[in-house]
Amino acid sequence: MDSLNILKNLAIILIAAKLCGLIARKLKGPQVVGEIIAGLLIGPSVLNLVQKDDFITGMAEIGVILLMFSAGLGTNLKELIKTGPVALLIALAGVAVPLAGGAAIYYVFGFGSPDARFFEAIFMGTVLAATSVSITVQALKEMGHLKEKVGTTILSAAIIDDVIGIILLTVVIGFKNPDVDPIGVGINTVLFFAVSIILGFALYFLFKWIDKRWPHSRRIPIFGLVLCFASAYCAEEFFGIADITGAYVAGIILCNIKDSGYIERKMDVSSYIIFGPIFFASIGLQTSFDNFNMQVLWFSLALVGVALATKVIGCGGMARICRFNTPDSLKIGIGMMNRGEVALIVSQKGLNAGLMDSKFFTAVIILIVVSSIITPILLKVLYSKWPGENDTENNSVIPDKSRENKKVLSR
Repeated sequence: MDSLNILKNLAIILIAAKLCGLIARKLKGPQVVGEIIAGLLIGPSVLNLVQKDDFITGMAEIGVILLMFSAGLGTNLKELIKTGPVALLIALAGVAVPLAGGAAIYYVFGFGSPDARFFEAIFMGTVLAATSVSITVQALKEMGHLKEKVGTTILSAAIIDDVIGIILLTVVIGFKNPDVDPIGVGINTVLFFAVSIILGFALYFLFKWIDKRWPHSRRIPIFGLVLCFASAYCAEEFFGIADITGAYVAGIILCNIKDSGYIERKMDVSSYIIFGPIFFASIGLQTSFDNFNMQVLWFSLALVGVALATKVIGCGGMARICRFNTPDSLKIGIGMMNRGEVALIVSQKGLNAGLMDSKFFTAVIILIVVSSIITPILLKVLYSKWPGENDTENNSVIPDKSRENKKVLSR
């Protein structure tokens, strides 16, 4: 790999992401939206200054892993446990409704041969079932609402959502590929969370001892970062769970130690300067319109509309049933409608298994870009109208106090 080309690409991505992020903030929009648009502008679709390669892909993957690790570090564990059952119901609704909507839209357009149409339609629904929590996390962190009940519920539901989506993917591919064992995937998922709980307690007490012996020292964030990468690796390599889930679990393990905030600040610095902008810009870099035609255009528009609506209806509707008030239900529904890296992974697996035509991959990319841009904007509008955390039982408004991350992200 040409090292000079790497340096050139990094310089272009970082300056474009920073400038577009500043413009977005001047226009009262989330900075992450500007970074995604920056990738779209410098990528193959517009200026063609940067092409996504293995190096950028790797850097982007580190970016999303660090983002999820920071989200785990900033999680209120008591609130997470409290919202767990509700988050599970929201996640189930957030899978079922988009699954049905995606399958229906595929049938309406009449794609595929009659013999394969059923499985291809179910697979399209599986693509829509995946939620990308990373951009929602970044938007909530910018606004200072990540640690509230709504933010914690979105985060918990999205993690559960992705696990269910991966199991669904394996089941669907299992009908096409007899080598895949859906029951084995379910067992691996249960094992992953069981091992995470058992080892998590041991690692928590180990880090608590380290924190007590060497408080506020640099070795603590370094050891924490090692745990983050090791958890991300083990989750995907040994259990078939997305690496971002492993990174989030690592953050959860450390969220209650005394120096969790110190570790989070150290992670935010590197994420803010280089890894975060590369990840968000990489979404725009993947967009290409080479094989685009009118049929794909109409399907893409319909797919985007169905994908966004079904998440709001499924997740927001279930949140309302679970006694969240209307503003909070809307925030949860909007926060869950973003698609990203998991949808890409699912789509790529479908391409390899023959469940998706390559022309539909462009439609998925368009969905990812549109949802990545519109989700933070709508969240900002909702929080501007209904600021702070809304008490779901008495509808009183609790002042928002979780603003510490804005100091890092608004420089």
